[in-house]
Order: sequence, then C-alpha cells, then structure tokens
Amino acid sequence: MEAASRERAQKALAERGLEDWRALALVREAPPGFRPHERGFDLICEVKFASPSAGALRGSGNASAPEAARRAVLYEEAGAAAISVLTEPERFGGSLAHLEQAARSVSVPVLRKDFLVDPVQVLEARVAGAAGVLLITRMLADDELAALFETAHGLGMFVLVEAFDREDLERTSRALETVDAKACTLVGINARNLVTLAVEKQTLFRIAPHLPAGYPGVAESGLETPQDAAEIARAGYAVALVGTALMRADDPAALARAMLEEGRRGHQEAAPCS
Repeated sequence: MEAASRERAQKALAERGLEDWRALALVREAPPGFRPHERGFDLICEVKFASPSAGALRGSGNASAPEAARRAVLYEEAGAAAISVLTEPERFGGSLAHLEQAARSVSVPVLRKDFLVDPVQVLEARVAGAAGVLLITRMLADDELAALFETAHGLGMFVLVEAFDREDLERTSRALETVDAKACTLVGINARNLVTLAVEKQTLFRIAPHLPAGYPGVAESGLETPQDAAEIARAGYAVALVGTALMRADDPAALARAMLEEGRRGHQEAAPCS
C-alpha cells in the first residue's frame, strides 16, 4: 500500500511540480469547514466501491464518478456532516475523479480517504475539491506526519488522523502537540486488525477512555446498525465513519438517518446531567 501510494505521489510530481500544485490549491475556493451538530453526534458517510476484506460491494452501483456523486448527494440529504471518498485505485476501486465529482455535488465537506504519504497528495486533494484528508499515523514517520498536517492546515483543510492501537494513539497525541489549535482535527480509532483484516469492535471501547481531550473522536470500521451508533456515542465518540454498511444497504439514506438518531440519543444518555 505504502509503496504504491509513494509511486502515485511521484507520478503527480512528474506531471506538475510541487509549487504548481500548491499554486493550484491556493486559488481554489475556501473549503467548507467540518461543523459538529449541536446534538453532539455526527456521521461521516463513505463512498467506496470495494475493499480488501469484502471485495466488490454488492449494491454499490458502478464504480464511476457519477455514481460517487449520486451517493454523496444521498448521504448529504440524510444528514451526513461530511462525505468520505476513497481515492485508492487498486484495492478500493477509487479515483480522484470520484472525489472531484462528489465535492462538486454537495455543500458538506468531502474527505479524501487514501494512503497519503506525501504533501503533494494533500495538494491534489484540495485541487480536486476536498475539504479534508485522512492521515494514518502508523504509515508515517513523525516528520512525514508533521509535514502532511502542516500542508493540510495551511490550506484550511480538516484532518482525520487515524490510529489502530494505543501505541498509534500515543504517537498521534504527540503529533497533536505541534498542531495549530485553531485548525480542525478529528482523531479516529479504526477497529480493523491490519494483520487479519477482521473487525475487532472491542478496540473502539478499549481505547475510547484514552482519546485526547479537545479533539472529536471518530469510530471507524464495523459499524453496521443504529445500535452500533448508540453504543459508540455512549462510549464517548462524537462521530461514526460508516462505509460498507451504507454501500450494501437497500436504503442507505434510511440507515444513515437511523444511525444518526440513535447516535444522538446515545450521546444524550451519556451526557452528564446539568
């Protein structure tokens, strides 16, 4: 994954120099910000057409830019706070064209989800219309993570920084000490075991008490039902990122609305009495 992503970054640099990408990114209209809902729980709904663990996602439609845009609109209408779009081509069937057309079709922020390893890929994302990017702590050295943070926040983008275990989270927390306090950063916990690809949902609950204060926590992987949303909200997560379940659902908008409602109810149940 990392080698292929670095190769794609080098290809982007061969097409345009870094400063050309930066100039293109800076002249883009300011991206929409990530705005948490007043009821304390949000969904990031994901557009992806395949995954390494599930293969092609049945019911997801053709892996095309128009279909990505159609899905994005559907998710926005269901109440999503943001749309995540997979752009990794080999394992997830994604592309920057999917992101670009989705971003043109909605007013909520769109996140580029990919294995980003080079600032040029953040610039690519902004040029394509993304308002945010996913950064995976485990894939990046400390200086690489800092450079990607700096590039994203310098463009007014939000960052979802992802950890898989306590060690990742500790590195993430150290990186956050150098981040501009005014910039929007979400801290994600991914419940997928990277060795077996199995989802271990207990990871979400085990790590929840250790999420860094002041940063919205995002639960990722294996969330399929409204009850799942309620449980992670009660555990302290402010956001659920949901992809496969929505792509497979007969009525993804109804599922998204139900997850939002139950997540917000769970948040209220967990909130201290005033």
